Amino acid sequence: MTLPTAQSGFAPVNSPLLTPGHTGPVHAPVPERLKWWIDSRFGVSYHWGAYSVAARGEWVRSAEEMTLEDYQPYVEAFSADRYDPASWARSAKEMGADYAVLTTKHHDGFCLFDSQLTDYTSMNTPARRDLVREYVEAFRDAGLRVGFYYSLVDWHHPDYPAYGDRQHPLRRDESLKGVSHDWNRYVEYLHGQVRELLTRYGTIDMLTVDFSYNEFVGEKWKGEEFVQMVRELQPDLVLNDRLGNAVDGNMKSATPPPWAGDYDTCELNMPHGRMLNEQGQAVPWDLWITHTNTWSSSDDDQQWKTPGDVVKCLANCVSKSGNLTLNFAPTARGELPSASRELQSEVGRWMRQNRESITGCHAAPLERPDWGRYTLSQDGNTLYAHITEQPFGHLTLRGLRGKVRNPRILSTGHQAIIGDFWNLGIQAFGEPDDIFLNLRSPIQKTYLLPDPWNTVIAMDVVPENEQQAEWNKVTIDPLRRVVF
Repeated sequence: MTLPTAQSGFAPVNSPLLTPGHTGPVHAPVPERLKWWIDSRFGVSYHWGAYSVAARGEWVRSAEEMTLEDYQPYVEAFSADRYDPASWARSAKEMGADYAVLTTKHHDGFCLFDSQLTDYTSMNTPARRDLVREYVEAFRDAGLRVGFYYSLVDWHHPDYPAYGDRQHPLRRDESLKGVSHDWNRYVEYLHGQVRELLTRYGTIDMLTVDFSYNEFVGEKWKGEEFVQMVRELQPDLVLNDRLGNAVDGNMKSATPPPWAGDYDTCELNMPHGRMLNEQGQAVPWDLWITHTNTWSSSDDDQQWKTPGDVVKCLANCVSKSGNLTLNFAPTARGELPSASRELQSEVGRWMRQNRESITGCHAAPLERPDWGRYTLSQDGNTLYAHITEQPFGHLTLRGLRGKVRNPRILSTGHQAIIGDFWNLGIQAFGEPDDIFLNLRSPIQKTYLLPDPWNTVIAMDVVPENEQQAEWNKVTIDPLRRVVF
């Protein structure tokens, strides 16, 4: 049985899991270039630059209101002498990620690539090389999709307004009050650097620009012209949404502006359900989170998320038809912290056993269960129960009597069981459409989960014309059932 799907990465509009007469959500049109990204569901990013030397976060220059002279020692100390992008790529691949994004330039204006438009690059530090080129080659060789992060903001460029800005390091420097800036010259520089990035490194799969605020949004960046350039240079590139913002228009607007981007970025903010636009249509989205609480290396931040945290978060994202991009913070010398390498290895173990419940999957048209999450295969034929809480006794599959069959534990291939209430006529049964699931028989007993982070049970979705027969098969005696 193959169900008609609305788009890649989205649930079928008509699914046997739905109550008869009901339909699934309507989805906004998705361009062909975006389908691989939706199906991948899992990626990584890296925040790395001169700020990594300070090891107090990538906003250190703004937070401490440093002058360029104050910040220069970090630039001069940036050696990248232990930078091995092939090892980064191997770890990302092992973890199960399909794409990666590297900061080519952050808000401080320092570039990791050999730009011809500025000397403020890794070429003029002890590193003395194009670190972006090495990243592209290593990740492409590892079979991952390659993406760039590029900051629209630039605290180094003389034509970026400083005094009175929301976050510029020199925002309170009275000597800069009234200083004029040639904004068009800055925008020309911005566009020029992005042109360099999209013409010197072969096919680039993603571009993450960051960020718009106050009056610096949309056409302030010459957003329409920017997107036109990007599409001409890299027609299949996936572009994020941060040329716009929530106030001045983005991809969730009823009429998205030309700079809207391809997906909604949810930075450190898990949506409560599918992401909808103003027309009530589901749109692609990505949860972008950090391994600690800091995007770049920070000696004071040791709040490491665990592999179990990440696995649960990934399942949560996919259960709402979203992606997860997990950010890592290399040291100033270019190494991933041991905690990050260990996490990638452990998450990779889980992904190797359970990947089919993540990649290419999407939200199921079901209520969220109290024991975990559901995901649904792209063809709609397989429902995955992600059990993230240790059950006591059986699990209840609400409304799924006769709609699923053949349960098996994904990591081991062992059969699980679907069964009726075990104590008919003595205890009350909640809803006649509910059915029970457990790891093995007898169904009422408690069995420890094989994977306490997230044990996945795959179940076949029963075609509509076979559901009555399946109902009869799993129902012991409906006449003896005592309902509320």
